[in-house]
Amino acid sequence: MGNSLPSIPAKRYFTIGEVADLCGVKPHVLRYWEQEFTQLRPMKRRGNRRYYQHHEVLMIRRIRDLLYDQGFTISGARNKLQELVQGDKLRVEEMASPDMEAADTGDTSFERLEDVVTLDYDEVTTQHLLSVRQELFEIRDLLSEVL
Repeated sequence: MGNSLPSIPAKRYFTIGEVADLCGVKPHVLRYWEQEFTQLRPMKRRGNRRYYQHHEVLMIRRIRDLLYDQGFTISGARNKLQELVQGDKLRVEEMASPDMEAADTGDTSFERLEDVVTLDYDEVTTQHLLSVRQELFEIRDLLSEVL
């Protein structure tokens, strides 16, 4: 099997079978990873059916990459994933800092949903947060003019 995985369709929820196909792993592996990685918590409905959201599919792909491509152990992948989550939190805190000068947001608009889906999760999150931050500054300026 090649290293390339299929693109993730623009849907809200995915069944365990769909996620298994999208991530190149078997359903029993996904159930096992849920026990090992606390960040992975799909929604469960009637009959304990699992429904995964887009961010969880991306996380599973990241876990798969750490384990299968980079050769991490389960414990090592768990630690690395925790480091990545901590890094994301620090970046969000830095962007939210009130004394930070206005950020250069660049073009954060997306014309097609596929453009967002194919980007790396970190890139989408950062671009989205910068876009939201810029909008909040604009709202603050508008409100200060009115009041």
